[in-house]
Amino acid sequence: MAVTSRDVARVAGVSQPTVSRALRDDPRLSDRTKQRVREAADLLGYVLSDAGRALSSGRTRRIGLLVTDLGNEFYHHIIAPMHRELEQHGYQLVLHTESTDDGNVADRLLANGIDAVILATTTVDSIAPLRLRDRGMPFVYLNRTSTQVDADATIVSPAAGFAAAARRARELGHTRVGAVLGPSNTSTGQDRELALRAALADHGLGLESRYVRRGTYDTAVGDAAVTELLALPEPPTLVFCGNDVVAYGALNAASRAGVDVPGGVSIVGFDDLPPAAWPVLQLSTIAYDFHEMAREAARLAVRRLDGPQEPLSHKTFPSTFVERRSLGPAPAR
Repeated sequence: MAVTSRDVARVAGVSQPTVSRALRDDPRLSDRTKQRVREAADLLGYVLSDAGRALSSGRTRRIGLLVTDLGNEFYHHIIAPMHRELEQHGYQLVLHTESTDDGNVADRLLANGIDAVILATTTVDSIAPLRLRDRGMPFVYLNRTSTQVDADATIVSPAAGFAAAARRARELGHTRVGAVLGPSNTSTGQDRELALRAALADHGLGLESRYVRRGTYDTAVGDAAVTELLALPEPPTLVFCGNDVVAYGALNAASRAGVDVPGGVSIVGFDDLPPAAWPVLQLSTIAYDFHEMAREAARLAVRRLDGPQEPLSHKTFPSTFVERRSLGPAPAR
């Protein structure tokens, strides 16, 4: 039969509630009582369960990560660093997937028994943050913000990365510049578009509407968009992509069309995911420390749980331009 806290209490000569308090290192108990309980627990092989901790402390020690876009490879790379950071603080990471982040998500998150949640794919028009706030669920934005509800957030400043990329594009003679932009209903998509347009304008370049496409952050979007752009009578010589995953699709489209990269068209991504540096891709991209961003989001969630009244924190990560083989001189007209 399984050993219970009642068994430990009987061996230690204390009450059952004292067992859970002692194993949680409650400061109200004497060191002698705590030691006696621990020795009894070790003797019987008893471990305080997560459910027991939750009942006694009001916490499950579980923090959720809400993702509605598992097809985006970016999220595959942030789970491990986030998990390791939370583990160091005594929390478990729980991946919560949904097709959308509508208001009902808040109820499902609360029912899932988590202490806080990191929102990784929230749109600017989502009501999920409003519902979470109203239900008292602490949350952190990852790689985004929202004008509806302010909260702790980790964000990227794309300005420096795009400024360096635009300067290099000008040096290489590009004048017909295209873009496959991310969703306009995300702060991430909006910030990157504004920064790209500003950087290009600073170097005498622009984005003509005929060279602009939009869509979700996935490979199929990049593939379809660049297939269209390359079919234009005067296609762009350089295409900026909303992220690396979109850029992978852009590279596929160029290969299928028989257009050399960068001889016929140059392609630039955003994120600098590990595959971007692979010899087969050598993707030029805008880079930032997304591993540290994931860790910081985890720390902010723990900080919010430990200090509900602490001022909100927006952690901004700088960007840089990483030039690789996918960017080259503009082809001769």
